[in-house]
Amino acid sequence: MEGQLEHELEVSVPASEVWDVYGGLKLGKLVCELLPNVIEKVELVEGDGGVGTILKVVFPQGTPGFTFYKEMFTKVDNEKRLKEAEVVEGGYLEFDFSLYRVRFEIIEKDAKSSIIKTTIEYEVDTAANASIVSSKALELIAETIAKYLTEKQV
Repeated sequence: MEGQLEHELEVSVPASEVWDVYGGLKLGKLVCELLPNVIEKVELVEGDGGVGTILKVVFPQGTPGFTFYKEMFTKVDNEKRLKEAEVVEGGYLEFDFSLYRVRFEIIEKDAKSSIIKTTIEYEVDTAANASIVSSKALELIAETIAKYLTEKQV
């Protein structure tokens, strides 16, 4: 079974500033600082933020589901402000998922605003397990990063 979830959030921040966070390794650091109840820590396993970078994402104790997963950046396009990461170990793969990919696109609306578009694509063998896929955490992250960047501008 294949599935996809999308979420868009318009922010009053230039696309270049949003991409500065989403395009490399800053996102993981900021999420740990700003949302420690969502993600406990993000460890750089290998890489420099480009394609092939592997991160270990650790969830706080007591988080339902799984305790961690490793993701690899499979696409980083600075011109299109597009990044894709796939789970390569743990997490969703332990629940019969053969693919769990997150795509971040930062779309420029005008000089002072942009859209954070998040897409989750997945393939899962057991249809019942598809119900564990949710965009809620990524929506919260986008809202929190938008607030952080907006306040930073003031």
